[in-house]
Amino acid sequence: MFPSVLLAAGGLLFAFEHATIAGKLVLLLLAVASIFSWSVMLTKLRLIQFARKQNARFLGAFRQDRQPLRLFEKNARFPGSPNFNVYLAGCDEIAFHLLGSPEVDDTFRARLEIADKISPPQMGAVTAAMERAVGETALALESQMILLATAVSGSPFLGLLGTVWGVMDAFTGVAEAGAPNLAAMAPGVSGALITTVTALCVAIPAMFGYNFLLTRIRGMIVEMENFAAELASDLEHKFVEHGVREDAYSR
Repeated sequence: MFPSVLLAAGGLLFAFEHATIAGKLVLLLLAVASIFSWSVMLTKLRLIQFARKQNARFLGAFRQDRQPLRLFEKNARFPGSPNFNVYLAGCDEIAFHLLGSPEVDDTFRARLEIADKISPPQMGAVTAAMERAVGETALALESQMILLATAVSGSPFLGLLGTVWGVMDAFTGVAEAGAPNLAAMAPGVSGALITTVTALCVAIPAMFGYNFLLTRIRGMIVEMENFAAELASDLEHKFVEHGVREDAYSR
């Protein structure tokens, strides 16, 4: 096992030594792409794990009380929780329609108890605010994923460019030397192929990381949408007046 590993390492070193300037430039670009892709993957993974923990904390606190505005009244904070962003947007909007201001003070509960219920069109504005929060949070979760997608799709083409360029230089050198034999061609071809090998080493981890992270992010977006629907139902049940007569709107 160990001799084969050493042989492979020696082969890569041999190929790198015989790579052309263009090939080494391609290898440098691939190294930069690898650094960026791994940085995005590790950062996003930590972000998603933290967001899931904060979501669990927030949902546990939210569902302990049947009063949907209780956490808003207490100025509770759950940084990093996508669901909390949706909750805060919905509470701000409905507090504005109920009380004229989303500010929370010592009289918030008393004013809330005597406030008139809102109409269905006003509840539509609350739902729209939560939908905007879902969209904005989804964009934040998906930010920088374009770097992974670029690494997945662009690295193989960049490696192929380096290989084709290196093979072209190798054949040109053989033609100029007038010695068309394997010993003369092998170093140049080996130096050309290292860019394709490196490109695959960049693209394959990025592909698995991209698919894994995208699945997790889409799952969190669905959870946000479900929570927005749950919160809208709670707010509508408690704060929306559905018995308003139609003639009241026609005046």
